[in-house]
Amino acid sequence: MRSSSSAVPFDPPRPIQARSGFDSLMEAAGDVVFRVAPSSRIRLASRRAQRLVGLGIPLEGQLLTAIVSEFDHAALRTAFVDVQAAAEPVLVRARLRCGEPGAERETWFELRIAACEDEGKDEDGGEALLVVGRDMSAQYATEERLRHMATHDALTELPNRLLLADRIRMVVANARRSGQGFAVAIVGLDGFKKVNDGVGHPVGDAVLRQAGLRLRKALRDSDTLARIGGDEFVAVLPGTASAAQIKLVTGRMLATLQSPFEADGHTIYLGASVGVALYPQHAEDDNGLLALADAALSRAKESGKGRAMVYSAREQGPPQHDISLEAAMFNAVREGEFLLYYQPIVDARTRCIEGFETLMRWKHPTLGMVPPARFIPIAETNGLITLLGAWALKAACAQIRHFEEAAGRDLYISVNISPRQFRNDKFLDVLDEALAFSGTPGDKLVLEITEGTLMVDPLHAETILARMAERRARIAIDDFGTGYSSLAYLKRFPISVLKVDRAFVKDLPGAQKEAAICSAVLDMARHLDLSVVAEGVETEEQLAWLESRDCRYIQGYLTGKPMPAHVAIAALQDNQLTAPVPSEPRRGSGQ
Repeated sequence: MRSSSSAVPFDPPRPIQARSGFDSLMEAAGDVVFRVAPSSRIRLASRRAQRLVGLGIPLEGQLLTAIVSEFDHAALRTAFVDVQAAAEPVLVRARLRCGEPGAERETWFELRIAACEDEGKDEDGGEALLVVGRDMSAQYATEERLRHMATHDALTELPNRLLLADRIRMVVANARRSGQGFAVAIVGLDGFKKVNDGVGHPVGDAVLRQAGLRLRKALRDSDTLARIGGDEFVAVLPGTASAAQIKLVTGRMLATLQSPFEADGHTIYLGASVGVALYPQHAEDDNGLLALADAALSRAKESGKGRAMVYSAREQGPPQHDISLEAAMFNAVREGEFLLYYQPIVDARTRCIEGFETLMRWKHPTLGMVPPARFIPIAETNGLITLLGAWALKAACAQIRHFEEAAGRDLYISVNISPRQFRNDKFLDVLDEALAFSGTPGDKLVLEITEGTLMVDPLHAETILARMAERRARIAIDDFGTGYSSLAYLKRFPISVLKVDRAFVKDLPGAQKEAAICSAVLDMARHLDLSVVAEGVETEEQLAWLESRDCRYIQGYLTGKPMPAHVAIAALQDNQLTAPVPSEPRRGSGQ
C-alpha cells in the first residue's frame, strides 16, 4: 500500500471556476438561457440572451415576463406552474421583445422550462428553474413563405384558387349572419393570346402583373382579388349586390384595363370582359358562384367582349358542363334510368298518325325528369352519346313493330343521330345491328341529322349517307333552316325529308317573314320531291295555314306531346292524338 504522503491532494473547485463552467454550458445550451426564480425573476442570463434581447437594460433582476410579449404571459405562467407541479420539462412558444429601445421587435422562441436540480433551492425559497430558448424566427419565416407560396399566385402575388375559395366561404358565412348579399366577378382579358403568340410569354407575364396591380387599385381594401390562371382574375365584392353597385365596380375594372400596357418596349392594347354571379340569388357556395360567374363571362365574350354581364338563368341556362351531373349520367346508364319517349308525326289533313319521332329522356331518382338540354351536350362531350345513341336506335327499331301491331297498319320511326355518333367509325355497324336485331326493314326507319353535322366534313357525310341509303333508311334534315341552309347539299346528298324548325312555325300565320320562308321551303321541297314535316305546331291556326300550303306532315303539342311507349300504343288503338302526360319544356338541343 502506498503511503498517504504519495496520495494526490483533493482540491474542491473554486466558486469562480464553477461559475465559469456554468456560463459555458449556458452559452452552448441555446440561443437564450435564463436561470429564474419560481417568481420568474431572472437570476442569471446568458451573454447571448443579453445580446439578443438587449432592451438597453441588464436582464438579471428583471422579471422574465418583462421581456415577453403580453399576449404570451398567460401561457408562460401556466408553463411555470406545470413544471413545478409535475417536475417534468415543459415546452412553450412565446415572443421575446428584442432589440434596442425604440427599435424593439418581437421574435418567436421555443422555451424549454425545467427544474434546475443541481442548483438547489433558490433564494426565494423555491426550486430554481432553467429556461432554454431556441430562436424560431427563421423556421417561422420559412413556414410563412411556404404558406404564402401555397396560397398565392407566383406571378402576381395575388391569392390563388385555394385561398380564393377560403375567402369566398368566409364572405358567405358573414353574409348569412348579416343577410347582406355580395357578388363574385370573373375578369378575363380580351385578346390576351395575341400577346404571348406575338411578342412572347415574358411580355405576357409583365402585362398580367400590371393588370393585377390595376385591378387591385380599382377595388376596395375589403374586396379580394385573386388570379385563377391564364388571363382570368376573380374579385369577391362583399356588400355589392344591387345593379347600380355592380355597374359601378365593373365599370371601374373595365376602364382600368382599357389603357395601354407598356412592357419591354411594346405598347399593348387589350380590354376585358366581366361575368358576375350573385349570392344568394344564383348560388350559395364558392363552386357554384365561380361556375355561374364563368358562364356569364363566356356570355359576355360571345356577345361582343368589352362588357360586363350578370348571370341570367333564363338566357344562359345551367353551366355547360356539370361534373356531378356527368357522374350521375354514367350511373344512370348502369341503373337503366334513360327512357325513350315518342312524339306522333301526323298527316295534316286526316290527323292520322304516320310515325313517331324518338326522344330520349332521363328519369333521375331524386332530380326527376332531367331536361335533354342539360344532359345531351354533356353526353356529346364525353362520348356517352355514342352508347346512348346506339341503344336508342336499337330500341326504336324494335318498338316500331309493336306500334304497327297496335295500329294494324304501316308506320315509321324517326331517330335523331348526334354529330359524334354520325362521325363514329362504327356507326354503320350499329345501324346494321339495330335492323338485324329487330327484323325491321330499312324503309321503316328515318334518321334525322342536322345541317351542321353534314357540313363539318361533306365528303365523309356523302359516303355515309350513300351507305345509309343502300340500307333503304331515309335521311331527314332536322331543324332545317337554322344551319347552313345550302341548296347545294340538297342536290348532293340522298335526302328524303326536311323538318322545318319550330322557330319558323311558332309565329304563323301572322308573321310575314316566317310565312315567306315556310312557303319557299314547301315550294322547293315539292319540286325536289321531298317530304316536309313542320315541327312545333301548337295551334289550329298554324295547322290550317300549313295544310293550305300543302304541308303534308306536322308534329307538335297540338297533335301529340312526347309520350311513353304504352301511351303511344293507346293513342294508336284509340286514335287519340293527345297523350295524358304532364307539360314539359319545349324541345331544345337534343330533345
